[in-house]
Parts: sequence; structure tokens; C-alpha cells
Amino acid sequence: MQLARRKFLHLAACAAAAPAMPHIARAQAYPSRPVRLIVGFAAGGGNDIVARLIGQWLSERLGQPFVVENRPGAGSNIATQAVVNAAPDGYTLLLVGATNAINVSYYQKLNFNFVHDIAAVASITHQPQIMLAVPSFPARTIPELIGYAKANPGKINVSSPGVGSISHLAGELLKMMAGIEMVHVPFSGNSPALTALLGGQVDVSIASLPSSIELIRTGKLRGLAVTSTKRVEALPDVPAVIESIPGYEVNAWYGVGAPKGTPAEIIDKLNREIGAALADPHLKARIVEFGGTPVAQSPAEFGKFIADETEKWSKVIRAANIKQG
Repeated sequence: MQLARRKFLHLAACAAAAPAMPHIARAQAYPSRPVRLIVGFAAGGGNDIVARLIGQWLSERLGQPFVVENRPGAGSNIATQAVVNAAPDGYTLLLVGATNAINVSYYQKLNFNFVHDIAAVASITHQPQIMLAVPSFPARTIPELIGYAKANPGKINVSSPGVGSISHLAGELLKMMAGIEMVHVPFSGNSPALTALLGGQVDVSIASLPSSIELIRTGKLRGLAVTSTKRVEALPDVPAVIESIPGYEVNAWYGVGAPKGTPAEIIDKLNREIGAALADPHLKARIVEFGGTPVAQSPAEFGKFIADETEKWSKVIRAANIKQG
């Protein structure tokens, strides 16, 4: 009787453990097939470059292709919606960025809640914007720009890649914190915004570093300041805005997100591997080359950062009365 009872208890314990074992095995085996990393912008831009760098690393480390899939449109909302609707199994990921945090307040009607519906996986890099002018512009520094703007209120035209872009909001934040008036002139991307500056159609431009760094190095444009908390390695002679305006900081940032409900084991594994990538000297050098700074964070830290950025830009959008369309 005692033997039969022991056998029953043993069988019961095995039966209870059985459902958990395949789940553990699946997590350990991840990934067992190709993974899609969806980017909400066209190929060739900063988002795409970051996605392909990290995708190649993950492919080599984890033995399965991490395929970058570009789904441009609606300011990255089409790509975000696709990932929100995907199965939470780790095989569909999203390259997330500052645009996603901005869109929460900029777009009045979204079919998803970015902060709630996308799980933070890992941060990759922070990349400042840069304020630019042609060499003949009378202001060479941020204090001189502020003085010139106060002496000529509303007469400085500032181009950006578009309404609601991180560059646009960087300018709005500068106006608020410095107490100046400048006229925003939006274009459909960094390239036309910089072309307008080179052609004398605007006085100043705020753009991404990758799009403008060679124009600065060749002397066609002058970097007035970068928007990070310190100077960037790629342009050590260009000061940071914060050197003149305490507390000012704007970064285009990139990371990886996944559908809500993705198993914690998969998120943690991806976070560890992306952290290892950011410690790799070769990959780190590629990020620095484009003016970025590798930033490793835990999923919880990255999630808090996203929430903080979402709140920060919602305040700027409301204060500047920026509306979609």
C-alpha cells in the first residue's frame, strides 16, 4: 500500500511538472527560427543603420537570422501597430525610438498604447541632434544665437525634418528654455532641410548627426551645438547646448521592443545579448562613428526611460501647441 502511494505521488509530481518543461525548453531553444526586426522607416536612415548593426550581431550570436523589415509610414505607427498585433513569442521585434514616445502625444488617435502594448527589451544607443548654420551666419555659439534671436525676434528661420520630429521638438525646447522666438520651417526629411540651409532659404537647421556630420567636417556647415549632455566623440570641438543652458538635453534614442506578453526569459536573453553587443569594441566604434553613444539598460530601466521620455515630450507638445497635420 505504501509502495503504491509512493508511485502515485511520483506520477502526480511528474504530471504537474510536465507542462512547465516544454515552456522552459522553448525559452532555452530561442530562437529556433528567423526573427523579424521591424523598422518604421525606409532603408538607409539612422533607424535602419542601428537595426542592421544589432540584427547582424544577434544573427551571429544566436544562430538564426534577425531579418530587418522596413515598414515606413505614419511616423512609424504602421510598424508599431504590426508588432503590437504580432504573437508575443519573441519572433517579431520592433526597433523603438524617440519617435514612438513623441507619437503618443502628437497623434490624437492611435489604435494602441505604445507604453502599455510594447514591452521594453533593451536600449541600444542615444544620438543627439545638432544645431547647424552656414559659416557666414552671424552667431557662432548658442549664447550668440540667443542674443541674435532676442535682438531679432521671430526673424530666424529654423528648418527641421518635419513637424513633430525630434529635431522640431529640440528647437521648441530651446525656444522655451532660452525665452526666444524663432520660426520653424518643416521639410520632409533631413536631406531637404539641410539643402534649404545650404541654399540660404533658412538661417539655422536642427538635424541628425549622421545626416550632417560630413557637411561639418568639410566646412560647408558649422556645428553650433549638439543636444546631448556632453560633447560627442565624433565632433569634439562642437559644444553641447547644456554648456550654455543648464538642464537642456535632447537625444534621438534607439532600442528594441516586443509585443506585450513576450516571455520574460526571451526578453532577458535578448537584453543580455544586446548588452554584450554594446560592449564589443567593433560595434561600439560603429555607433560612435555616427555620433552615437552606446547605452545598455535592463528591461526595467529601459521601460522607465521610455515612460519618462513620453512624459517629457507630451509637455513640450502641449506647451508649443503642436498638432498633427
